[in-house]
Amino acid sequence: MTETSATTDDELHHEHHSTTFPPLPPRGVLDAAGDLLRALAAPVRIAIVLQLRESACCVHELVDALELPQPLVSQHLRILKAAGVVVGERTGREVHYRLVDDHLTEIVVAAVAHAGEEPR
Repeated sequence: MTETSATTDDELHHEHHSTTFPPLPPRGVLDAAGDLLRALAAPVRIAIVLQLRESACCVHELVDALELPQPLVSQHLRILKAAGVVVGERTGREVHYRLVDDHLTEIVVAAVAHAGEEPR
């Protein structure tokens, strides 16, 4: 190796380490994002979010659409509600669940699309 190429390699190596990164959000925001992603991590909860992206649904509609037992759907709805992903609004005897905002739908749809892509 010549002296010139060693210097160039050192310069490249130094440039790589001197890269500036954008500032990270505060730790509390990172923790909250981690909690949110954990709440979305179960396949049943992903399916619920996908169902709710079209319109609000009550538990029995989700049970029918997902073909899952009502107690299981209710348990996952409680987790999503506690994480701030869904809210429930009572209409007579039924509670209709809806997504809090579209950001969550975008995250879930992107994850599902990525998982369905052919490996490269």
